[in-house]
Amino acid sequence: MINEKIDVLIVGAGPSGLLLSQLLHLEGIDSIIVERSSKERVLSRIRAGVLERGTVNALRDAGCADRLDAQKILHDGVILSFDGEQFNVPIKMLTGYDVTIYGQTEITADLITACESRDQRIFWSCPDAVLADLKSDAPSAMFTQPDGEKVTVHAKLIAGCDGYYGVSRQSIPSKPSDNFERVYPFGWLGVMVDEPPVAHNVVYANHVDGFALASMRSHTRSRYYVQTAPGDTVEDWPIERFWTAFKTRLGALGDGVKTGEPLEMSIAPLRSFVTQKMQHGRLFLAGDAAHIVPPTGAKGLNLAVADVRRLARAMSAWKKGDSNGLERYATEALERIWKVERFSWYLTSMMHQFDEHKAFEKKMQRAEFDYVVSSEAAQTMIAENYVGLAF
Repeated sequence: MINEKIDVLIVGAGPSGLLLSQLLHLEGIDSIIVERSSKERVLSRIRAGVLERGTVNALRDAGCADRLDAQKILHDGVILSFDGEQFNVPIKMLTGYDVTIYGQTEITADLITACESRDQRIFWSCPDAVLADLKSDAPSAMFTQPDGEKVTVHAKLIAGCDGYYGVSRQSIPSKPSDNFERVYPFGWLGVMVDEPPVAHNVVYANHVDGFALASMRSHTRSRYYVQTAPGDTVEDWPIERFWTAFKTRLGALGDGVKTGEPLEMSIAPLRSFVTQKMQHGRLFLAGDAAHIVPPTGAKGLNLAVADVRRLARAMSAWKKGDSNGLERYATEALERIWKVERFSWYLTSMMHQFDEHKAFEKKMQRAEFDYVVSSEAAQTMIAENYVGLAF
């Protein structure tokens, strides 16, 4: 039986938990991380790679941006396509900022390297963690290591960075009225392929057959998506069907798509979720444990980093005797979370095909696109949200 005492226990070794441990370390605050999955599983997760300016700055502040700065791709705009008509929103011209492309898998690897270089304690493959005494001054977690040895960690604060299905969110009592959810009636089929991207900037396309997205991980690796119907499986989409649908939905840009055998194919449902209960006693939620955004707009990782940066600052002040930041954490975080949820909802609503839409709703989508094309104010709204709201 192992007993540990620590200032901060972090539940979850994804990017948000790893980044929080690094930021706390730079402030002289010790932490322990417990993760339900294996290190190999965490490193194999394929996620988005569009980074807001605040996320890049946070990684630089953490001392974990050397590879990012060496390998990043900078985008100065985002392309919206409607029935084959393309318009590039000039993000950098309107805001003064670029958007950075660098894969979340690479960020995770960089953060793990940083943690291991300073001997950060991480308990991997511990799926049975239980949190206790959260409203006391000494909350704790109990879990079992892969070799069967029991571990109890006594902390002063706990950060729940373990996602929607993790133990942290489930440890907070809540009422139905505390939670808000929107499930979209479609999914995204994603394909990773070792071919150059079809366009320099990310492309969002609304076509009568459905949505498509053209993104990338590098100058030679592309990440492409198409909208799928509820219940669709990867088996329903042989690669030939995917390429035909993807190129058709991109319109004229589709002629430039270089096809190939996929490195990975998967379908993800789209939904929005926010819990108002981001704090319970000494437990604080961050990232997907507190909110989910549809991948339209690539806000999931960026929103998690905003939470973590805010939480790290509050914990640093708490260590120096000022608990005001922790007391305001949930309220201030939620103000930004709802604005980001709004932007993801806006792009999703404008750029997808909805079975329930009649002719009127379809005309409204087209009118919104036409308004963006004609209005610098509308373009600025998209640009400001795409590069990221301040945090």
